Amino acid sequence: MFWDKKPVNEESKKEKLPKPQTIPTLVQKHLISEWKVGPELAKLLKAVLRENSNGEKTFHIRIFDESEASARKVQVRNYTSLDEHPDLIIYEGQFNERGKQVKLEEKKKANWDTTIFTEAEIQQKIEALNEPGSTVFFYMARGSAIGGPLGMGASVVELNPNYPGKKQKKYNVYPTDVIDMQPVEKGLKLFDSDKPKDIARWIKEGHHKREY
Repeated sequence: MFWDKKPVNEESKKEKLPKPQTIPTLVQKHLISEWKVGPELAKLLKAVLRENSNGEKTFHIRIFDESEASARKVQVRNYTSLDEHPDLIIYEGQFNERGKQVKLEEKKKANWDTTIFTEAEIQQKIEALNEPGSTVFFYMARGSAIGGPLGMGASVVELNPNYPGKKQKKYNVYPTDVIDMQPVEKGLKLFDSDKPKDIARWIKEGHHKREY
């Protein structure tokens, strides 16, 4: 009987798109040879795919940095998730597995050549702070924050504006997420210290090339 017929689930009609994945090897090789992306970074970035309707193993592809998406509070579920967030797309184009062809367009410049400071240079920059409340930040490859060229946000060192008050130390250290190469806002204070050398040593433990 007609009234026993179940309604069509609209969700089932929608195109099922794959979740973010490692960039296909063919496209990785193209990034390395044509766009001079480091091999380690090519393995780290993520891709979302959408198969072309011609059924000839041709795929539309968008490449993004998962860490940056997290810093922007964007959950990338599939290819169309980036329709509303084009600022996250680093490369976009198509590739054909059978013909071994790749065509990509660079959608935005990404700064992968971040300066990595030595412990002595970090200490020097901290000691150069001279105005109460002034800050300096260092990108991190380890830590509790997200985003930025090293993937794990940044550490901010602040010249304590309340120093030398009662029980106040000279420097405060905070984690911060990074968007477009800039700290977003300071998180909860991690620790304080009067010793820039100790702070520099702590920062250096997480300030290094991005871990892949």
